[in-house]
Amino acid sequence: MDRVEHTAALWRWTSPSAPAAWFFLTIDAAAGEALSAIALMHRLELGQARGFGSLRVTATIGRSRWQTSVFPQKGEGWMLPVKAAVRRAEGIGEGDEIEVVLEV
Repeated sequence: MDRVEHTAALWRWTSPSAPAAWFFLTIDAAAGEALSAIALMHRLELGQARGFGSLRVTATIGRSRWQTSVFPQKGEGWMLPVKAAVRRAEGIGEGDEIEVVLEV
């Protein structure tokens, strides 16, 4: 199992057509490059990419641990969605610098 650690600011994306908001961490720099290399290995092993080029991970922030996927951002690394239950449990909000561990 590959392990990637990263610190990033939590940011919010809102839909222009709906009142929904989603929160993400951008996994970039060395951590993003590591995820890209892992994704490439997985594509070579499977012979195809997963939906939207995503990569399944187990994410850990503080004491919260959950399974999700990271999604490639064109030229900017990867996006990790951070669900409301994790934000509440860890007392984190938009703009906070978050340490995350990803296991692939």
